[in-house]
Amino acid sequence: MSIDYADVDATDFKGWGLNGKGAVPGEGRANRIGVKGSEDLGNGLKAIYQVEFGIKMTEESTSGNIASGGNDTVSMRNSYVGLAGGWGTFLVGRHDTPMKISTGKLDLFSDTMADYNGTVGFDDIRADNAVAYISPSLSGFQLAAAMVAGGGSTAGYGTNYNSDSLAEAYSVAGIYSNGPFYASLAYESLGSELFMDTVASELGSLDPAHVGDDYTKWRVGLGLMDWNGFTLTGIYEEQSDLPAGQLSPSTEPEKLKLWQIQAGYSFGNNMVKAMYGSGNRDGRFDDADNLSEFKDSIEGDYYTWAIAFDHSLSKRTKAYVLYTQYDDDAPDSDWDGFSVGMIHSF
Repeated sequence: MSIDYADVDATDFKGWGLNGKGAVPGEGRANRIGVKGSEDLGNGLKAIYQVEFGIKMTEESTSGNIASGGNDTVSMRNSYVGLAGGWGTFLVGRHDTPMKISTGKLDLFSDTMADYNGTVGFDDIRADNAVAYISPSLSGFQLAAAMVAGGGSTAGYGTNYNSDSLAEAYSVAGIYSNGPFYASLAYESLGSELFMDTVASELGSLDPAHVGDDYTKWRVGLGLMDWNGFTLTGIYEEQSDLPAGQLSPSTEPEKLKLWQIQAGYSFGNNMVKAMYGSGNRDGRFDDADNLSEFKDSIEGDYYTWAIAFDHSLSKRTKAYVLYTQYDDDAPDSDWDGFSVGMIHSF
């Protein structure tokens, strides 16, 4: 839970909220609860399962229904069945993609107002219809791969029966973790069929909602983790052919380049930490001379930074206070905020 204060240029909102979302920018606080377990099948093989739910502890939507306390619903998170053994883990269901997994432990501000998804804009996906494999660790090296079946579904634009491949999207990552040293490299592709309905797909470029190219991303992460109290992490990501960027004029950049560095120092039950990140947009235009103001809104850079102090009340409970700021070349896009919160893991 967190108590937040934000000043948001886009909406002229200046005030308080709880747990993010609504008028307060950034990611929500991602509360979750679930059950997981395994069954020994013999010969080193076991069946595994997990069902996990996202729980919104406060009103966290933009529709607003604070007085009733009943507007938000339970959502599904990582939920699957699978097999595990000395050869690795194989699972089927809903799961974070290998790209998301590859840098999750590098975000010192996870589940706060300064979470790197809600500030820098790294694009993490929890995929439905996933078939995934995670290898065992071999001298610190690990491989993860997943493919996502289309199943006639899309990413929010209606049914598309051309989205019928077992690998309509796929994600791969290589991870090295040994002592304080951490490194990862990941690539992810989301097929163009996932971003349009059946009519747009069949009409091709004749339909303004047609998406011609697959949305691809690659990411590299580096970390020095808890080395004599010091932690230093860095992430770079490049996104190409963003789906909305296929429309003309674009409402999203054609390419987005993102980077962030984070640093922390632990002493006793405390940690001080800071982050700085930036994004650079490359847009697409038919007539840039007549769209100069619009061009400014989808090209150029944005910058974000945060500072925080954590205090561990126990091994499973910590309290924190942080300040974060987001500055954008695009007009009316700046915001900053202050947050105080507590996280309990069980």
